[in-house]
Formats: sequence, structure tokens, C-alpha cells
Amino acid sequence: MSLSGTQRIWLTGATSGIGRALAERLLADGHRVALSARGEADLEALAAGHDNALLLPLDVSDRQAVARAGEQIAAAFGGLDLALLNAGTCEYLEADRFDVDLVERVFAPNFHGAVYCIAAALPLLRRARADGGRPLLAATSSAAAYLPMPRAEAYGASKAALSHFLESLRLDLHGEGIDVSLIHPGFVKTPLTDRNDFPMPMRVGVEQAVEAILDGLSCHRLDIHFPRRFTLLLKLAGILPPSLRHRLGLRLVRPATTSENAP
Repeated sequence: MSLSGTQRIWLTGATSGIGRALAERLLADGHRVALSARGEADLEALAAGHDNALLLPLDVSDRQAVARAGEQIAAAFGGLDLALLNAGTCEYLEADRFDVDLVERVFAPNFHGAVYCIAAALPLLRRARADGGRPLLAATSSAAAYLPMPRAEAYGASKAALSHFLESLRLDLHGEGIDVSLIHPGFVKTPLTDRNDFPMPMRVGVEQAVEAILDGLSCHRLDIHFPRRFTLLLKLAGILPPSLRHRLGLRLVRPATTSENAP
């Protein structure tokens, strides 16, 4: 499914994995898309041949850079119909080498960067609402937010914090007519997850992920999660009594290894 009409969209994390596939689809569908990622050359290659692309290279953890990007979008688009915050990172924490710097590195883009982008996007979403639209704020969290898992202290907590933040914000924005969607992917086949050194049950292709996301965004679904068999199992496990969750989690513990990948 595609988004209706021609929308003004800001997409972060646009040059790799799900973000790149979303960018290609949104540009091909004719939307006006502000594309953000850290690599300027990758953004230029992505936007080649598309005069409906606005390139805004930035690191979302740079608060001032994000604010400037918001000003550039305001000047170019006048407002936003959809802010799609997809930028993020992952590192796994090894408890026997507890690393506070690692936790801060993960939270910087996954949570604080998303908050900076929300601050920049909200005035533009409000402009679209004032013009009679029904704007949407959406962000990519993770199915890891549903259930604590070994070595995911930093990644899972950053995504759970993002989900909680946006679910709360959804309540406060409802009266303004601004909707909020959360995206909770399971494992998606991307160059990032190709480097994972552990089983990835029910992993789906990136095109399947894009279809699920666009289908959910088109109807402003509150929780866009996929593949549903996998994410529903995690949701169920997440509401088990603590003792059962603990026993389940212990079955997933393994000798510490180094990885930078997650669902």
C-alpha cells in the first residue's frame, strides 16, 4: 500500500536498511521527501534523478544540527505531513565489561536524537494541521522494546524509552489533531542484520518491511509491528509474570560476544 496524495515527509536514517528502502519507495511515489543521514555522498546517490528530494545530511544526536534541519524543511516545504524518524544504532553490552560509554552512544541517536527531531518536527506538523491536514509523527522503535533480553540493556532500553515517550506524547497531541505511530520491527534482512552471529527467527525481507510500514502509516495505525507471529509472541512473553520472564530470559543467555546488530 502507498500513502495517499503527495505528502511532505521528513525521513531520518535514510541511506541504509529499512530507511533506504523507504526512501526509494517514497521518492518513486512522488512525495516531497527531506532525507537525513550522516553520509552526504550516500544521500546524493540516493536522491540522484529525483527533484522531489531535499538533502539534509546530519547526525541526529547533534541538537543544533537537527534544529537547523527543521528550519530548512520549513523554508522548503512550509510544513510536514509526516515525520518518519528512523535513525538509530545498536551495540550490545557485555556485563563483564560494563561500558557506560556504550550505553550513552546507543541512547544518543536512539532516544535523545529522536527527541531532538520531534522538537524540530512538531512546529511543522502543527502547520500542516492548521492547513486542515491530519499530520503524523512516526518513529522506528524495535520489537526488542517488548521484552528484556540478554546483552540488550542499552539497545532495548533506548527503544523502550522511545516507545514509552511517544505513547505518552500521543495522548498529549491527540487534542491537537496530530497522530503518533510507533513501528516495532522484528528481524529484517539488511546488511546490518546480515552480520548478526545468532539465530534470527522469522526474519523478513526489507520489501516486506516497507509494505508493512507503509500499510500501517497509511491508516495511522498506533502500533505497526511485524512479522506479526514473532512480535505477538514477544508481546505475550512481555506480559508474563516476572519469574517466568526471568526463566525465559535465562534460556537466551550465552557466553559474552561482541556484536553491533539487533532487530
